[in-house]
Amino acid sequence: MGAVLPLLGLRAFVETGRHGSLTAAADAMGVTPGAISQQLRQLQERLGVSLFDRTRHGVVLSAAGARVYPELLQAFDQIAQSLQTLERWETRCTLRISAAPSFAAQWLAPRLGAFSALHPQVDVQLDSSAALSNLRRDGVDIAIRHGLGRYPGLHAEHLMAPVLLPVASPALLAGAPTVSSVQDCLQLPLLQDADRSDWRLWFQALDLPVDERLERGPAFDDDLLLIRAAVAGQGIALVRDIHAAEELANGRLQVVIDQPWPQAFAYYAVTRADGEANAAIPAFMTWLHAALMTPQEAGTHTLQDAG
Repeated sequence: MGAVLPLLGLRAFVETGRHGSLTAAADAMGVTPGAISQQLRQLQERLGVSLFDRTRHGVVLSAAGARVYPELLQAFDQIAQSLQTLERWETRCTLRISAAPSFAAQWLAPRLGAFSALHPQVDVQLDSSAALSNLRRDGVDIAIRHGLGRYPGLHAEHLMAPVLLPVASPALLAGAPTVSSVQDCLQLPLLQDADRSDWRLWFQALDLPVDERLERGPAFDDDLLLIRAAVAGQGIALVRDIHAAEELANGRLQVVIDQPWPQAFAYYAVTRADGEANAAIPAFMTWLHAALMTPQEAGTHTLQDAG
């Protein structure tokens, strides 16, 4: 056989075998019965075999035709399914993403344009929220949350485990005593997380003595607010590396001492587990993992794996 496949002839063969009629095959292909007959004749001349036998009730597969019909029928059905998938994909759809405020503002929002450029048919709606909503009720397709990955009844896919870094403004550090050890941080004002626990846990993780000063200072319920306070020179903040990447890159913040603490918690992409998934979710997850693994996208410091 030549290099060019007689696809029209093969399709005419499959549809005729499926319907047992040239007329019905012509209707399925949107052509005339004469065109079907011509395609079958050319195919049979090329192959040198007869594919159909004529009866009083129409046409039936010959022995040679019956031998290859099942495989060709499956092949054309698979092609039809693939075309339907592509047609659905080309239809515009909305992908609603809910992300923790800091992650949404500092990391995801600036990069969503890259995803939209790759998938212009997907309209992304980004909501910032710290609470894990009812995904079905609220119409959320993907929720990106920071925690232990324990979300009963939902599917959680590990993304990354950022580390905490002690950061401060260069102006604050210029007028302060030299910080050469972790304990030297106590000589400067400390900015706290909402639970006033990060500084204490950091010292404990490094087997350093706990000091009452570790829980003093103004507290903020979000990394974005901690970063703003640190940029303003109010003190040293322990923040996730990816959230402070921009400020570290442009010099508004600097790492006080190179002693990061990998967190036990990680970021997870949470989706419904009932199979009613948005067709755009796999494309977004593929893009998200690639973006997280790209050094210039991930920020100044290496993202630690959660284990």
